[in-house]
Amino acid sequence: MTTPPDCRLYLITPPVLDDLAAFGHTLAEALDAGDVAALQIRLKGASDEVIAAAVDVLTPIAHSRDVAVILNDRPDLAAALGCDGVHVGQDDPPCREARQIMGKAAMIGVTCHDSRHLAMEAAEAGADYVAFGAFFPTTTKDAPTQAEPDLLTIWQESMEIPCVAIGGITADTAEGLAAAGADFLAVSAGVWAHPEGPAAAVRALNTAIARGLALRARSEAQAGL
Repeated sequence: MTTPPDCRLYLITPPVLDDLAAFGHTLAEALDAGDVAALQIRLKGASDEVIAAAVDVLTPIAHSRDVAVILNDRPDLAAALGCDGVHVGQDDPPCREARQIMGKAAMIGVTCHDSRHLAMEAAEAGADYVAFGAFFPTTTKDAPTQAEPDLLTIWQESMEIPCVAIGGITADTAEGLAAAGADFLAVSAGVWAHPEGPAAAVRALNTAIARGLALRARSEAQAGL
C-alpha cells in the first residue's frame, strides 16, 4: 500500500476587508487553530493600494506561521509585493506569462474549473497546482461549472501536479473531498462565516481532512495499492 499524500487547508480571504487590522487578528487566531498551508489574498475589484495594504499587513502574520501567501489574479502585483505566488484564472495572464513575471521560485496556481484538459495544459505550462471546482454551491464567487469528486480521484491517479478543490467547502463536506484525492481544500466563507468562529472552523476542517485521509488510505489498501 502506498501512503496517500497529505491534504491540507488553503484559506482564501473574504472578498472585502473593511477593517484590515481586525481581520489580521482574526487571521492569526485561525492560523493558530490548526494546519494551514497557504493564504490566498483575493480582493476582486480592489485598488492596487488596497491590495498592497492587505499584503503588507497579512504577510507577516502568515509567514510567522509558515503559511505561504498567494495573490489572486495579478502576477505583476504579486511580484512587486513579494508574494510567494499567484493564482490565475482562465481570463487572467496565462501560466507561462505569470512564471516569466514572478520567476522560477514562485508558486503558480491555475483555475481549471471541471476540466482535466485545462488542468493538463496548465501542468504542461509549468503550474505548481491546478484548482478544480466549484464542488458545492457558493456565494463567494460566480462559479460557471460544477465539479464532481471523481475528478480529483482521476487526477490523483494519473498526474503528479497537486490539485486544489474549491467551491462551497465546509467542515461538513471536506471529508469526502479529502478522501477523493484533493491535495488542498480551498475555503473562504466556510471559515470566516462559521457560526462558532474561524478558529473553530479550522479545527473542524482539519478533523474532517484527517477522516478523509483515513478513508483514502483504507480504500487504497483494499485496492492493493
